[in-house]
Amino acid sequence: EVQLVESGGGLVQAGGSLRLSCTASGSTFENYTAVAWFRQAPGKEREGVSCIANSDGITYTDNSVQGRFTIARGAAKNTVYLQMNNLNPEDTAIYYCALPGPGSGCLALHLPQLWGVWGQGTQVTVST
Repeated sequence: EVQLVESGGGLVQAGGSLRLSCTASGSTFENYTAVAWFRQAPGKEREGVSCIANSDGITYTDNSVQGRFTIARGAAKNTVYLQMNNLNPEDTAIYYCALPGPGSGCLALHLPQLWGVWGQGTQVTVST
């Protein structure tokens, strides 16, 4: 029923910034325990980037992006954002937002197989 759509990706030079958006239709994020951002680069496994818990708003961020990326809920309850600052070429990937499967949440950020609903992804390319 619920569908996720990511937007905001593009080509940016190293050191630049992008803000990704994830919009849900058919439901709102308040109906789920959490929403998270993942990314996948060519030839690499999908990895968790950041997550926000609906219950208390606590965020979880992977060490690789901590201090540079910030996840936030939008004023509209069907939207979350990923603000990405000081981008580097290693951030190049397709970025996905996702909703957790039953009984799961942000503590499963580094277990992509436990997330049940995915968007189509948005490409982020960081040039040198």
